[in-house]
Amino acid sequence: MFIVILLMGCGVALGVVLRGHCLKGVHRAVTGLIWLLLFLLGVEVGSDERIVRGLHTLGAEALLLAAGGTLGSVAAAWLLWKSVRRKGGAA
Repeated sequence: MFIVILLMGCGVALGVVLRGHCLKGVHRAVTGLIWLLLFLLGVEVGSDERIVRGLHTLGAEALLLAAGGTLGSVAAAWLLWKSVRRKGGAA
């Protein structure tokens, strides 16, 4: 984990140093590498029999977590909206 954080820090430092330079091809290269990593992740997941066998359970858990996160965000936004409108109307 330390190596990952160190590599990210080096990338940030290099980005700061090269901030003024034209780096047009970097975006395209990063996008291609992300696609490659996603593909390789899919290959790895597909080759693991335990994950494939439990995929329906993982999907249900992911759906439940996504729905809960979305509903929680909507509820928090609604409460914030009501609070801001109440304070704005009284002023």
